[in-house]
Amino acid sequence: MKRSLRIRFTLIFTGLTAAILIGIWCVNNWMLESFYVQDKVQTLELAYEQMNIMVMDCLDEGKAIADEFAGSDKLDSGEQTDAVRLLKTLNDKYNIMTVIVDGINDKVIVSSARDAGFMIDKAKKYIIGNDDRRAQIIKQDNNFTIQKTFEPHSRSFYLECWGYYSDNNTIFIMTTPLASIRESVELSNRFLAYVGIAALILGSVIIYFVSKTVTSPILKLSEIAKRMSKLDFEAKYEGHSQDEIGVLGNSVNVLSDRLKEAIGELKSANNQLQKDIEQKVQIDEMRKEFIANVSHELKTPIALIQGYAEGLTEGIAEDPDSRDYYCGVILDEANKMNKMVRQLLTLTALEFGNDQVSMERFDLVELIEGVLSNSDILIKQKEAKIEFKAEHPVYVWADEFKIEEVITNYVSNALNHLDGDRRIWIRIEELGDTVKVTVGNNGEHIPEESLPNLWTKFYKVDKARTRAYGGSGIGLSIVKAIMDSHHREYGVENVEDGVEFWFTLDAKA
Repeated sequence: MKRSLRIRFTLIFTGLTAAILIGIWCVNNWMLESFYVQDKVQTLELAYEQMNIMVMDCLDEGKAIADEFAGSDKLDSGEQTDAVRLLKTLNDKYNIMTVIVDGINDKVIVSSARDAGFMIDKAKKYIIGNDDRRAQIIKQDNNFTIQKTFEPHSRSFYLECWGYYSDNNTIFIMTTPLASIRESVELSNRFLAYVGIAALILGSVIIYFVSKTVTSPILKLSEIAKRMSKLDFEAKYEGHSQDEIGVLGNSVNVLSDRLKEAIGELKSANNQLQKDIEQKVQIDEMRKEFIANVSHELKTPIALIQGYAEGLTEGIAEDPDSRDYYCGVILDEANKMNKMVRQLLTLTALEFGNDQVSMERFDLVELIEGVLSNSDILIKQKEAKIEFKAEHPVYVWADEFKIEEVITNYVSNALNHLDGDRRIWIRIEELGDTVKVTVGNNGEHIPEESLPNLWTKFYKVDKARTRAYGGSGIGLSIVKAIMDSHHREYGVENVEDGVEFWFTLDAKA
């Protein structure tokens, strides 16, 4: 079971306070009386020394100590000597009763006790050693003795100091009751118990509520730490204290910011790594597909070249016409292989970004007319009808060489798929900042499911027909790579009387 920090603080405070109060109670109970007795012993000893000095001073001056106490009423009079003030202080402040006796004349010099005769008798018995009461000697010197005695009549303990002053003539006895100290200790302990319990309860209540100022920011920091563990770094510690909790809060904020940055960097690195892995996998798949497709495309021309070359070697074609035919087939298949290899090299350069786009401004109408002029022989061979009209130049921004490649591929593709009245049309549409070029022919429609695959390398809708005109299925892949490098749109769609291929270009920089 979890305990809150506030309860733990309260229990610790309560326990420490209770331990301190119990310790004080024990010290009071067992040591206060001894301390009190020791203090009284020192007071009695000091009182003896001070009075002894006064006695000796009087002796040096040729006076008697009794002169200092001439008239016992002087204890209450306004004119007091040092000796009188000393006895009055001992009596009033320390509750010490004193009797001083002239040992030669056996006469009381001064007394602050109610029963001076009783005390004088005790002093004489102590001096002659004729006292049957047990006494505990606490301190003993040549001239005085301090002892603890029990008085049977009052059933009380007393602390007594008796003996002679240094003049060996003046007897004294001082006594103070010890019963009051025991009562004081008991009363002190009871008072301490009442006050201690009240202080303990009040202090526990106060510390319980005051500890909230400590536990509240700690709970906030705990909540922030929980949110950080769930990768939520938006929570911040908002305290402004300059103590340890404030320092911890600032450290948590710094940690949160750094973790946020580190995790962001890790995510970026992970995303990049994922992209690199996907790209590697894609490249590997492309490589496998490329090898498979190239192997498939090259298999037929290589087989034809090999077969016809073997026929020539074995002398099958003996007449000139046969030899010319065999050599023509070999030459035609070699040209097809050469064209496919060049297209593959171009496509590879485009796909891997090795062929950079060189943006320039040129006349698109002039470019299309140039392509049609270069294809004039093939157009005549195919008996195609070209429909292209432009009333004024149309300028665009692109890589002129690559756009020429796109148009050439579109025109070649249209020538190879002519049907019906063998008509090809080319349109240029100016759409604000964009120019759309469309190349169409009135051939057969392409199956709808095949339209998205036309841009894939080596894809052929009608393989027999493609083989007849020597197509490799790479031309439209080159178009796709070129348009992707320009970040422009392109596409194909079936129209009412044929098929149209199109692409767009920027009309302004």
